Amino acid sequence: MSVFKLKSTIRINCAKRCGIYLKMEVEALGYKVNEATDASVQITGTLEDCIRLNLYLRTAYRVMFLLDSFTADNPDQLYERLVDLPWEEYIVPKGYISIGSFVENDFIKDTRFANLKVKDAIVDRMKKKTGERPDSGPDTDKMVIYLYWKDSDAAIFIDTSGETIAKHRYRSVTVKAPMQEALAASVIMATKWDKQSAFVNPMCGSGTLAIEAALMAMNKAPGLMRIDFGYSHIRGYDDTIAKDMRQEAVSKISGNLHFPIIATDNDPHAISAARANAMAARVENLIRFEKCDFEETFIPETQKGIVILNPEYGERLGEADILEVTYAAIGDFFKQKCKGYTGYVFTGNMDLAKKVRLATKRRIEFYNGKIDCRLLEYELYEGTRVVKEESGVRNQE
Repeated sequence: MSVFKLKSTIRINCAKRCGIYLKMEVEALGYKVNEATDASVQITGTLEDCIRLNLYLRTAYRVMFLLDSFTADNPDQLYERLVDLPWEEYIVPKGYISIGSFVENDFIKDTRFANLKVKDAIVDRMKKKTGERPDSGPDTDKMVIYLYWKDSDAAIFIDTSGETIAKHRYRSVTVKAPMQEALAASVIMATKWDKQSAFVNPMCGSGTLAIEAALMAMNKAPGLMRIDFGYSHIRGYDDTIAKDMRQEAVSKISGNLHFPIIATDNDPHAISAARANAMAARVENLIRFEKCDFEETFIPETQKGIVILNPEYGERLGEADILEVTYAAIGDFFKQKCKGYTGYVFTGNMDLAKKVRLATKRRIEFYNGKIDCRLLEYELYEGTRVVKEESGVRNQE
């Protein structure tokens, strides 16, 4: 039987606090989730399922296929367990492997030593069974093996993504502090945008939120924008399966939208970058780009939807004082121009967020890198209405 037909645990990881959105995606693809955390989802499946997951998932970082889990109390025990695995069934004899790992125990002071033990076990097994050995190094664009070793619990995976799938491969031009594509997709999912109404993104920067919205609305799988995944370097890989899956994904794309996606920024370099990235993603015809201050953004009166901003957080000394005016202006913009919409502000500075001076309906927790962030939701009623604030809403079950 081909190794691509064998079933095992598949662990899919994502950014912290995005696990709920990853779980929604995985279940929407028809898989039963066995276990979920705020940064991962586990299912049972085959390497063929890994091909599909890499193709369709927007919020994921990596799709990892479990080869074995065991206990190891020292590096020698780790080696002994790994050298017995049938690596020759998965690795091309003269291929290339890269070792990644998470190690947290008292046995290893330097993660590189654990990686070396993994590599030695693989190479020794391959030389014994095939008479040849794979090359190894840091490149993650070929076969990637991943070790998880916490205390005495160890697990060894094939990282079927290779390079992370959190980057959707269209962003060639960036501006200051761009939002990663997988995070942008999670943020949009958190808004519960229906993909049938207006999506307005002032302060668009390099355009990631607007581009992800367009890709989601047209049902274009993010994996269609790359072909070099880790799974393609597994021994016995037949690209017929991947080609069939890609053709199916292409058949699901909708080329026309019946609502506007609008992205604006007052920086001409940002608009230029956003247009270039949208062109690379092949959604430039679906997004209306305009250079203007965010207060001047055109807000359609029909097909009302969401307005979402990702202002700067004021991380450098003195910036927060200047940004107070900006955040206050966002509140005025919402009140004066966005009635009937749902407004969102994604920020890593809650002191500045208070300057918006509107009651939040939800405060959804995220991380942007290591920055503790919130997606703040505002219901912008057309009439006068008292809104009760719901603080402390978390995006985890």
